[in-house]
Amino acid sequence: MSQQATARRRRAHATASEPHLTPHDRAALGRAARSTVPRSSHAVFDPGPSRPDPVASLESQSAARVPELVPIRYGRMAVSPFTFYRGAALLMASDLSGTPLSGLVVQLCGDAHLSNFGVFGSPERRLLFDLNDFDETLPGPWEWDVKRLAASMEVAGRDNGLATKERRSVVQATVAAYRRAMRDFAGMRHLDVWYARADMAQLQAQLDSQLRPRGRRRLSQEMTKARTRDSVQAMAKLTAEVDGGPRIVADAPLIVPVTDLFPGEAERSRLEEQIYGLLAGYRHSLQHDRRVLVEQYRPVDLARKVVGVGSVGTRCWIALLLGRDEQDPLFLQVKEAVPAVLEGFLGASEFDNAGHRVVAGQRLMQAASDIFLGWQSIEGPDGKTRDYYVRQLRDWKMSVEIGEMLPSGLRTYGQLCGWTLARAHARSGDRIAIAAYLGGGEAFDRAVATFAQAYADQNDRDYGRFVDAIAAGRLTAQSDL
Repeated sequence: MSQQATARRRRAHATASEPHLTPHDRAALGRAARSTVPRSSHAVFDPGPSRPDPVASLESQSAARVPELVPIRYGRMAVSPFTFYRGAALLMASDLSGTPLSGLVVQLCGDAHLSNFGVFGSPERRLLFDLNDFDETLPGPWEWDVKRLAASMEVAGRDNGLATKERRSVVQATVAAYRRAMRDFAGMRHLDVWYARADMAQLQAQLDSQLRPRGRRRLSQEMTKARTRDSVQAMAKLTAEVDGGPRIVADAPLIVPVTDLFPGEAERSRLEEQIYGLLAGYRHSLQHDRRVLVEQYRPVDLARKVVGVGSVGTRCWIALLLGRDEQDPLFLQVKEAVPAVLEGFLGASEFDNAGHRVVAGQRLMQAASDIFLGWQSIEGPDGKTRDYYVRQLRDWKMSVEIGEMLPSGLRTYGQLCGWTLARAHARSGDRIAIAAYLGGGEAFDRAVATFAQAYADQNDRDYGRFVDAIAAGRLTAQSDL
């Protein structure tokens, strides 16, 4: 980490270490930051000639991943500039490390692009809209998440064929929603901020007035369908009866049962022992009541699963567990956790276990988290110890089809993402100081919209170099469609 980045992080933590200043003093802190870091300065993106080679940076990430899965990662990233952007969190973290900072710190998502927001079920069995990916979470400058989100809106708008003026409107609306929400949260009591959430039943009532009849029907249908996406549905979709019991069926290379992955009985038994041992040990990271619940399930099968875009190539397993009987299944996802891409620019995490880092960040930023969310480390078949986090495979999850959105729909979705990100940041950062820095005008909104346009241009250039590297044979890409 550079001396400049170290100094920035020290300033940020110094700000965070003063939690009991008066609201007046906290607001003064935010306003004072404008004089050293004007809001208009956030429009600038000028990486300079020493910017790292994007292809080499992606190759460096792939070195520690499962070799036969890396071509799938590259294949998914090669589909479009937007899918490339989704997998290029490292590139943007490097670029953001040279941008202006107000010196105010929050718990960052670290990869807050628009596809890392979605719908899932709360422990109280309500549908919530929230951030849903925390592989890169780390304390850091709040601006980084906002710019990652804003640029994703610009990139997605280009993919959708939106005109320049339409895209700028979408991006500014997204950033304005963040700013206004942060100002609202600044006036709230701590507990009111903590309990704030985007409940889909309430959101549906608000969105109905903004949607056409077809859109309202589709939203209602998707919400109904989301409630069926659980372990019971996964059981029907992912398993078959084999030798008198349910077993996960192959869908190579996306899902590979452990029996196919390791035909040799000794090697397979060793892996199963390790993963099942992880599941037994991970229970100690859960609250006592949830530990009691998960201990009532027994593991019966295991498979490797390919997930996401940026995560492809990291080790990920799905485990089938049974409770009372075969009508009482539970699917858990056991996903490798590696150091966040932000750590190279903000310093190492305070957590020794990267899975613990992910879980702690998720619990801090989400309004409600999966009751089975926990972490553990195990030694793999190759003798290396790796960190993992565990969560349910499906829990009423629903994603929005960004590619089908008209400008008005993308704008509304961006506003929802902006509000949600502000709520997540307000739980850990100095919301009063951030709100005071942002102010009531559109200066910050306009600046970030300009940054997003410039960064989308850079993403287009990086994508071009990436597909050229594939065409030249430097990288091997494999489609899994």
